[in-house]
Amino acid sequence: MLQQEQLERYLSLCMKSEADFAEIYEEDEVSENISMLNGKVETVTQNTLAGIGIRLYKGLQSVYAYANEESDEVILPLIEDLVNALGKKEEGPSVELKRVEYENRHPIQIDFENVSLEDKANLLVRASDAAMAVDKRIVKVQAKLLNVNQKVQISNSDGRLIGDTRVRTRIYVDAYSQEGDNFQSGSHYPGASMGLEFYEQTTPESVGQEAARTALVNLEARDCPSGKMPVVIDNAFGGVIFHEACGHALEATSVAKNQSVFAGKKGQRIASDRVTAVDDGTIPNAWGSQNIDDEGNFQQRRVLIKDGILTSYMIDRLNGRRMGEESTSSSRRQSYKFEPTSRMSNTFICEGDSTFEELFKGISKGLYAKKMGGGSVNPQTGEFNFAVQEGYMIENGKIAYPVKGASLIGNGAEILLNIEKVCNNLARGQGMCGSRSGSIPTDVGQPAILVSSITVGGTTNE
Repeated sequence: MLQQEQLERYLSLCMKSEADFAEIYEEDEVSENISMLNGKVETVTQNTLAGIGIRLYKGLQSVYAYANEESDEVILPLIEDLVNALGKKEEGPSVELKRVEYENRHPIQIDFENVSLEDKANLLVRASDAAMAVDKRIVKVQAKLLNVNQKVQISNSDGRLIGDTRVRTRIYVDAYSQEGDNFQSGSHYPGASMGLEFYEQTTPESVGQEAARTALVNLEARDCPSGKMPVVIDNAFGGVIFHEACGHALEATSVAKNQSVFAGKKGQRIASDRVTAVDDGTIPNAWGSQNIDDEGNFQQRRVLIKDGILTSYMIDRLNGRRMGEESTSSSRRQSYKFEPTSRMSNTFICEGDSTFEELFKGISKGLYAKKMGGGSVNPQTGEFNFAVQEGYMIENGKIAYPVKGASLIGNGAEILLNIEKVCNNLARGQGMCGSRSGSIPTDVGQPAILVSSITVGGTTNE
């Protein structure tokens, strides 16, 4: 990382332009991936990523450049190009930085870099063995371990100098089941902003067993009927629908350019009065948490929807200028190679007061989406299409039998208004979210919810 004196010199040179703001983002990241097939290590990769990104603002104009070397020979020409892009002037303010100190919200206990490769691979062996032991119909298990240590330092022409160390771990298990010609799969991918102590509370065995359980359920599944019906969406990764169909549309990235279905609706009802939704980057050791966002501001808890009323967007500095609003510390990026923009962190619907059993009462025919899979969404319209990884038919108020081939099709704005019941069992799941500033770790979450009507895509017209 650059020293304070160097940063002050570079920022002062940036301000010898028509820019009214300059920022330098530095990154030094170490990551490793270990992958395994049926209990045997296939690949081990270790990567380093280091570089610097510089951006300048002039009103609503932004210019950005990056390099993977921190030397005068590389950085000075980069600054010169940026200054010329906005217009050069003879004099500018001299930047003096003050380092900001704070208490780390996300301490780690076991640094993966201090643990042997054999011990880390053994975590995958434990997961794989546990999955295979569930049932003889589990015929293949793939497992992967990801560990990341990312150090960042951010400085700007306002005089702010601040850093953060972000350590994450995640285990991925895919189990495959077979009975005759019937071949199915199940998966489980938990993670956290923690060291390897994470696997003391979320054991590899439990991860392998959950992946195997889903794969076995899908062996018994019947074809899912299609049509409009009530749908109970379970907690944890069930929140991916809110994340994709509604969360992205609440990011200033789309709101500031009037490319969101929720643009201009602050203070208006956009959801059932049972819905309160939050984006919280401060949750200790959560997968999507950080001490600071990627503009160097302390992370916040942002109440997006309160009792159905839209109360806040997720806003970064530049889009805040476009909207005439302050940043909500929502700026994130994959790496120094990306200019940051507003993104989610840990986004979830808050707990309600219904019990799980109450969600099913009165449903003569419906779908219980226990585990959601991948999907797609258009943030301008809110229209989405999501696969159901594990689903069950609901008949006469009870969970009846597992189904396969189900998908949920609808509009995020409509779904929010059609949420009839919210359970009291909030949980979060982990994922990687892609957008303009790259792929970033995010938590999605919710309690189990009842949506009065969703179009279910299926493989039969029963």
